[in-house]
Amino acid sequence: MLPFAVLGTTEILLIVFAILLLFGARKLPELARGLGSSVNEFKKGMSEGAKDDKPASTEARSATPPAGPGNGKPHNN
Repeated sequence: MLPFAVLGTTEILLIVFAILLLFGARKLPELARGLGSSVNEFKKGMSEGAKDDKPASTEARSATPPAGPGNGKPHNN
């Protein structure tokens, strides 16, 4: 069992009270919105990164011309 999973009601209320004292009641909704949007952006970035990983690697291979004399470029002798 994880150590933070054993928090009881009293401990949670004390933590919430301490946060209220530190930031004030007016700042809490703004902080929660900022935290929520940050988490959403992080999740969005992670899902886009997972989607882009496979196609990017296959596109990079097909976009590079083959090496050697038969690559279609004229030779300047």
